[in-house]
Amino acid sequence: MTEQIRTEMCGGVAVVTLNKPARRNALGTESMSGLLDALERLNTDPDCRAIVLTGAPPAFCAGSDLKELGGLNVPEMCAHEAGTARVARRIGLLPVPVVAAVEGFALGGGMILALCCDVVVSARSARWDMPEVRNGWLPPWGLQALMARVGPVRARLLTWGVTEVDGAEALRLGLADALAEDGAALAEAMRLAERLAALPANAVRSTKRYFEPFVMADAERQDAEANRVFGADALCAPSQATMAKFAVKA
Repeated sequence: MTEQIRTEMCGGVAVVTLNKPARRNALGTESMSGLLDALERLNTDPDCRAIVLTGAPPAFCAGSDLKELGGLNVPEMCAHEAGTARVARRIGLLPVPVVAAVEGFALGGGMILALCCDVVVSARSARWDMPEVRNGWLPPWGLQALMARVGPVRARLLTWGVTEVDGAEALRLGLADALAEDGAALAEAMRLAERLAALPANAVRSTKRYFEPFVMADAERQDAEANRVFGADALCAPSQATMAKFAVKA
């Protein structure tokens, strides 16, 4: 397994850790490939009854790795983000519940990755933010996960990124399902995952399967449309100015 993803079994709960702390666990090609591999292995592991997804300190995830994206041209960026979207959607199609444990911050794609999980635990002072519009582009995937939690009007406001959201506000808005004191999000996520793992496995799985069409709706189509708009936005001056810092090719 790639060192950028760590997996540890704790009874019937698998703890999957985004492990690229020097890049604030940013979502790059290697880390997303490793995450997909980990999820697929757990998908066939009869001992896995729940999953906790977390990030190595100091944060859950800073979103897409702009350093990696900055070395790509626009079609390559779109392909990269489409790959990330497929991994995030896979979470909703797994048979077992996935609990996100968010400390520090969840930014952009990191925020959406957390929201793709079935249950979200946020530390009280965790920062939730979507900087993509400020950078000059529409988020290229995952907006269905955001809308499923807060509705389209609130999702639009959060996507514009003009509101500040900490853990308490994330709980109030419905981005998070549980609040933990700083440093205790993983412990609270484990507590919830263990409670889920203790339930009859067939009923837990059938419940997730029943609600999947309502939660994910037409996420694949929406991701494809968002990716198309992202590609157009990436050619505009504001996004070019942002990506110039990371040496994006025209």
